[in-house]
This record gives sequence, structure tokens and C-alpha cells, in this order.
Amino acid sequence: MDFARLTEALAFKSYEKIADICDDLMLQAAAEGVDYQDEWPYVIHFLGYLYVDDINSARFFWKSIPSTMKEHRPELVAVWKIAQKLWIQDHRGVYEAIHGFDWCQEVQGLLVAFSDLYRRRMFQLLVSAYSTISIHDAAHFLGMNEEEAKNYVTRRGWIVDVASEMLTVKKQEIGREQKLDSSKLQRLTEYVFHLEH
Repeated sequence: MDFARLTEALAFKSYEKIADICDDLMLQAAAEGVDYQDEWPYVIHFLGYLYVDDINSARFFWKSIPSTMKEHRPELVAVWKIAQKLWIQDHRGVYEAIHGFDWCQEVQGLLVAFSDLYRRRMFQLLVSAYSTISIHDAAHFLGMNEEEAKNYVTRRGWIVDVASEMLTVKKQEIGREQKLDSSKLQRLTEYVFHLEH
């Protein structure tokens, strides 16, 4: 099995492509009748789904993995724990599952990138959902202790009220991009020209 595309995507940190590349390779192997199951990068494939926030595909992929692989690959079971925590929205549990296993070198870069991406998603969720939040709750969502969470959010403009242990969320300005259709511009130009003459 030729994993050159996958290796290249990992090397260039194109993690958003991992799931699609693995899906394509799996379909190719199935079409050619190649027995790939013993050498398949299950953990990387699974993390590829999690990286693009496709938990449903991850669940179906888990069901398709032979039980012998699940029994003999503890890292595969560990990545499944991350997916389970995502599924039930146990935010702190996601971070605990990530940090609670000694991952192989091949997976570490993708896992660190996923962890950072997940933290950014949680931060954006907090920004969109709250105007104030307790330091404790913010730490829970961000997978940090309270001091780390305070530092993380204050660097992003949030205000800490030490007395109440609350954070005031800094809403991000939403840039509105106007798209101008060239045909509309042409009609407007003709209209203005007509008014002037």
C-alpha cells in the first residue's frame, strides 16, 4: 500500500486533508482487493476525522474496524476515548483523554494540532455564547487550570474580575464583506450615466 500522499500531508501539516486521503486510499485498496487491514494507519485516519470535526464519520469508522485491531492496539482505543468525550461534549474529558495516553511519535504532531484546534473552537464557542463566565467554567472548556485559563483569555482581551472570579468576554468584531456583482456595477454605471446626460 502506497501511503506517500498521507506521509506528505503529515509532513506538511495539512491535517485537514488526512481523512479524505485515508478514505481515498481505503476505497482504492478495496477496489483492488488489497488486504490492507494489518498495516492501516487507523489512529491517524481516526484523528483525521476528529480534526475536521466529523464525529459521525469517526463513529462509523470505529464500527468498521476489525475487533482484533481494537483489542491489540491500545492507541486505537485511546483515540476512541477522545471521540467518545467529544460525542457527549465532555470538554475537560477530551483534554484528559488526549493527555492521558503515551502517543507514538507518528501521531503526536497531529494530536497536538487537534488539541490546539479544539481549544480554539472552544474559545470561539465561549465568545459567541457568553458575555460573562466564571473562571472555573472557562478553565473547564479550555482544558486548563484556572490560572492558565485566566492568562489565556486575558491575552485575548477578556477582563478578569478577581473579587467575583468572573471573566468579561471580549466580543470579536465581525467584519462584513460586501460582494459586488460586476453586472450590478455595470447597471449602476449605466443608470448614473443616464441621469447625468
